Amino acid sequence: QVQLVESGGGSVQAGGSLTLSCAASGDTGGTRCKGWFRQAPGKEREGIVSIDSAGSTSYANSVKDRFTISQDHAKNTLYLQMNNLKPEDTAMYYCAAKLPFRYCSGTPSQTDFPYWGQGTQVNVSS
Repeated sequence: QVQLVESGGGSVQAGGSLTLSCAASGDTGGTRCKGWFRQAPGKEREGIVSIDSAGSTSYANSVKDRFTISQDHAKNTLYLQMNNLKPEDTAMYYCAAKLPFRYCSGTPSQTDFPYWGQGTQVNVSS
């Protein structure tokens, strides 16, 4: 089992920046694909970026060139740097992890990720 805890959400004005963190604990061994998702009110959960253990990434068009995913293996922590935030980025943001040694490519699909954090809220005002 893997436990994930997000932090770093908050309220910012359009054009601002936030950095989200996702701390992993438990059975964190093995190479593992991780991702960030978000869910706005009344909308389905959207996969926005994935990263494999080697650092290869895949971004959704909606966040490409504005968001950057990174990870610190020593700290078992995943990050999401969000720049030039827009009101449409307002959502609950979740980190998620796959089982070890699973394929990791393309924008993430929530059905492929069994481990989830509780989410952190991001609000962007115009």
